[in-house]
Amino acid sequence: MLSQIFPKHRFFSLRTFSSLCSKPQPTSLDPDQNPYNLLKSDPIELLSNLWVHAFSRPTPRLVPFPNLTGYLKSFDLWVLAYQRACAHHTGTFPPRKAIHYSHLQSLLALRHAVLSSPSTFPWGASSYLLLRSPSEKPSTTRIGKRKFEQLLENAPPPFQDRVIQELLLLILEPVLETHFSSKSHAYRPGRGPHTVIRTIRSNFAGYLWFIKVDLTHVSMHLEPNTIIGYLEKAVSDRSVVRLVKSSLKTPVRPGSVEKEREELDGFAKKRLKRKILRASRKKKVLNENEPKPDPYWLRLFWGFAPEEAKTVPVYGHCGILSPLLLNVCFSELDFWMEDKVEKYFEPSKLDSIWRKKIDEGCHNPAWPEFVPASGACKTRKMDYIRYGSHILVGIRGPREDAVQVRKDLIEFCETKFGLRLEHSKIEIEHITRGVEFLDHIISRRVIYPTLRYTGTGGKVVSEKGVGTLLSVTASLQNCITYFRKLELVKGDRDPEPLPCTPMLYSGQAHTNSQMNKFLETMADWYRYADNRKKVVGFCAYVIRSSLAKLYAARYRLKSRAKVYKIGSRDLSRPLREASRNAAPEYSDLLRMGLVDVIEGVQFSHMSAIPSCDYTPLPRTWVPYHELVLREYIKLQDPQFFCRLYKDVRRGDLGSPQDFVAAVLWDYKVHGVYSRKLQEEDVGVRLLDK
Repeated sequence: MLSQIFPKHRFFSLRTFSSLCSKPQPTSLDPDQNPYNLLKSDPIELLSNLWVHAFSRPTPRLVPFPNLTGYLKSFDLWVLAYQRACAHHTGTFPPRKAIHYSHLQSLLALRHAVLSSPSTFPWGASSYLLLRSPSEKPSTTRIGKRKFEQLLENAPPPFQDRVIQELLLLILEPVLETHFSSKSHAYRPGRGPHTVIRTIRSNFAGYLWFIKVDLTHVSMHLEPNTIIGYLEKAVSDRSVVRLVKSSLKTPVRPGSVEKEREELDGFAKKRLKRKILRASRKKKVLNENEPKPDPYWLRLFWGFAPEEAKTVPVYGHCGILSPLLLNVCFSELDFWMEDKVEKYFEPSKLDSIWRKKIDEGCHNPAWPEFVPASGACKTRKMDYIRYGSHILVGIRGPREDAVQVRKDLIEFCETKFGLRLEHSKIEIEHITRGVEFLDHIISRRVIYPTLRYTGTGGKVVSEKGVGTLLSVTASLQNCITYFRKLELVKGDRDPEPLPCTPMLYSGQAHTNSQMNKFLETMADWYRYADNRKKVVGFCAYVIRSSLAKLYAARYRLKSRAKVYKIGSRDLSRPLREASRNAAPEYSDLLRMGLVDVIEGVQFSHMSAIPSCDYTPLPRTWVPYHELVLREYIKLQDPQFFCRLYKDVRRGDLGSPQDFVAAVLWDYKVHGVYSRKLQEEDVGVRLLDK
C-alpha cells in the first residue's frame, strides 16, 4: 500500500510523526460552526445530570438506558475528554480557556468523523490522525520508506483513541454503575481492595468452605459479540454501541496497544539492571510537556500489587474502557450467584445469628460467632464476592455443596461465555488451612468464652461456650517475596536487608522522605489486617536497615551500628562524609535555608504503628457518592416535601426519645400498642421511604 502511495520517492520529509499522512479536513462542516460557539454549558453539570438521571430510574437492570446520543454529541464533553487525555499524556490538566484554537478545530473534526454515518474514524490508525497530542513536536528530518513502515508498525496508541475512550468512559460509567451488583468491587468508583477485605471481615464469619475462582482466562478471551451482547442489555443507544463495537472488531496492530510487562529470566534481569543503572547515572532532562516519572516510593508500592490486581484485560482498541466492559459481562455472573446464594440459605432454629432473613444484622468480628456446627439442625448459608476476574465464595455446609457450586460455575461459563474453566482454576479450601485472597489470609480462631446469664430463680449461671473468630491477616511471606523481587532483601526464612542502591545519589533528606511515603502507604494498605503492627514493623525494619547500609557505603562508615550511632535510630540526624575541610554545621545550614529538613524514618518503634481498624462494614453499605445521589433524588420528589409539610403542620414530628417514651407510657397504661401510635409509626416509615 505504501509503494502505491509513494511509487517514485525513496525519501520524504515529515513535519511530525503523528501526521505521517496529510491530515484530512472535515468536508461537511458548516463554515459558521466555530468551536467556541459550541461551548455552551458546564461539562461537570452535564455529567452530574446524567448520574442523577441514571440513578433515578426505577428498574435499571430490566430496561436498558435508551438515549445517550445527546451526550455523545456534546462538544463540552469532548473538550473535557481532551483535557483528561492531555493530563494522561503530559501530566498537567490544561484549563479550558487555554486550549489552542487549532486543537479545538482538530477536536471538532474528530467529533464529526466519529458521529458521521457511516463513521469515518479508524481505530489505531497512526497514519490517519485528526488530532495530535500537544506533547508531540514537529520533525523535519528525512527518513526512508523502510524506516517509515517500521515506525508505523511500532507506533504507540494514537492520542485521538485515548480522547474517545475518555469520552465513552464519562458517558457509560454512570449508566452502567446502576446495572452492576453490589458484590462487584473492582474498577468501580468508591470500591476497591479495602472494601473487599472489610466485607469479608464483616460478612464471611462462620463459613467453613471457601471457593477461589480465577476467571482470567475467561476475561482475556471474551468474544466481541459476547461483550456487545451484554452491553446492549444495559445500553440501547445505537451510536454508542456502534462505536464500542467498531473498537472491538478493528484489527489490532502489534504496537497499537500498550505492551504488558514480561517476566525476565535471571540473565536478562541482570542485563536490564545494568542498563537501568547506566541510564540512572546520566542526567535526563525532561521535555516541556513530558510527564514526570513515578517517584521511587510509588514504584516500590506498585511492586506489592497482589495477584488478583496485576492482570487488567484489554479488548481491541478499548483501552481504559476494557475494565468497564469486563464488569458488564461478569454482572450476569453476579446476578446468577446472588440468586444462588438466596436459594441456598437454610437457617437453623438453634442458630443465634442467622434465623429468618439472609441479610439480617451486621456481624461484628470482635464478637464470637455461635453457629451450630454439628447435629441434625445445621445452618446452611453461602456468600459471594468478586474482585475483577477473581471470585471468592464462602459456604457453610458440607463439602459436596462446594463441589456442586464448582460444577455449576463451570457450566455457567461454558454456556454464557463459550469458554470452559479448568479445574485447576477453581480451588476448594477449608477455613482451617487458611484462604489467601488479595494478599490477606482468611482463617479462624476457636475461643472458649465464659457465658454468664441469669437462670430460673434469679441464679447467675456461668458456663464455658465455644465460638469462632474470623481472622484476616496480611501474608508476611508474600511481603518478603515482594521485597526480594525489589532486591531489598535476600533469603526466605531469615531475610537479610540489602542496601537501597536506586537512592545512592540522592540526599539524606530526600531519601528519608521517599521512604516515609512508602511506609505510610504500606500502613494504609494493611489497615484492616489483624497483624498490621507486625507486618508494618517488618517493612519499617527492612527499609531502615536498607537505608543504614546505603548510608554506611555512601559516607564510609563501614557498618550499620556506626550509622545508627551518628544518625540515631530513625536516621534523623545528618550524616556526612568525613573530610579534613571544615564544613559548616547542619544547624547553621538549616537556619540559612541551604539544606532540607531531614525527616526521621517512621515506625522505628512498635508503639508508633497504628492498630488494626475493626470498624464493621454493614451489609447495606454503599459508597458515599451513591448515598449522596439517592438523597438528592429523594429531595427532588415533590411528594416527599408534601408529606413533610403536612407532618410539620400537624406537629407530629418529634425526637426518637419522645416516641420511645410514648410507647412505654402507652404499654404501661393500656397494656397494648395503641392505634394512634401505630398510625404514627406507619407515617414515620412512609417518611423514611
